Amino acid sequence: MSAVLSALATMAVIAFAGWVLATFRVLGEGAQQVLARLVFALATPSLLITTIGEADLALLLTRTAATTWLSTLTVAAAAVVIFGVLLRRGRGQATVASLAASYVNAGNIGIPVAIYVLADALAVVPTMLMQLLVLAPVAYAVLDTAGASRRELLLRPLRSPLTIGALIGLALAVVPWTPPDAVLQPLRLVGTTAAPLALLTLGMSFAPTRRTEAPSTGPADLRPRGHWVDVTIVATLRAVVHPALTFAVAHGLGVDEEHMLGVVLMAALPTAQNVLVYALQFNWGLRIARDAQVITTALSIPLLVGVVALLH
Repeated sequence: MSAVLSALATMAVIAFAGWVLATFRVLGEGAQQVLARLVFALATPSLLITTIGEADLALLLTRTAATTWLSTLTVAAAAVVIFGVLLRRGRGQATVASLAASYVNAGNIGIPVAIYVLADALAVVPTMLMQLLVLAPVAYAVLDTAGASRRELLLRPLRSPLTIGALIGLALAVVPWTPPDAVLQPLRLVGTTAAPLALLTLGMSFAPTRRTEAPSTGPADLRPRGHWVDVTIVATLRAVVHPALTFAVAHGLGVDEEHMLGVVLMAALPTAQNVLVYALQFNWGLRIARDAQVITTALSIPLLVGVVALLH
């Protein structure tokens, strides 16, 4: 338990350092965006290539992975029913709300948790694959209203550096060939920066910013009461239902205690920043994406500590 708490403390210190850097503008304006792009475009793809490429793919076909996929799909489906059928939100609003409830921050928080708390970077891979290869393409297809062809809708998510890194890693794990160290070693070295840079970026996101004009919240924006109803439902699905359901599914599938902590921790992660990116790109549900990310991130801190205390 002390080792896990020490790992969480390490993450907190790095995130706090990011907050200090951003608060006092040590790195200048726009530093958070630059670091975020570096993590997204280079560090995390490098980590995925080496981690997945050097792993036994049988580890991705385990009860733990099945638990992740089944629980995530169940939460996403439940959110679609709640927002799209019961509350009759518009297509864009329902899609963004459903993503906010099921698409977790596997990059900025999941990778550090996997590395520092679980000492196993592969623990986050099933979650990332589910999101990159299933949730993201479906969301793109539903949200896009610009008349893009089906081929463009299918290929667009595959252009993401994270998806490309995961697919390259899968290919390396399948083929009976290992790239030379001259290729892998730089990727390993760059990949080691993914977790600390992600934590610095996370800390920067909490720093006070200069007040600017708020962006349009899109054609499907709601009145305050309806908005907070949706945010409350999203936060409940994200912080309560998903972890509890994951624990129940893992228990039912016979996941051992060694892997139970990891799979529940991944389910307890907050809403990903990518949800806000999708909302901004398609101009749907910006407020719910923004507020869900802030609230679930705040809730995730005691939630992750609680999960560790209960299951470790």
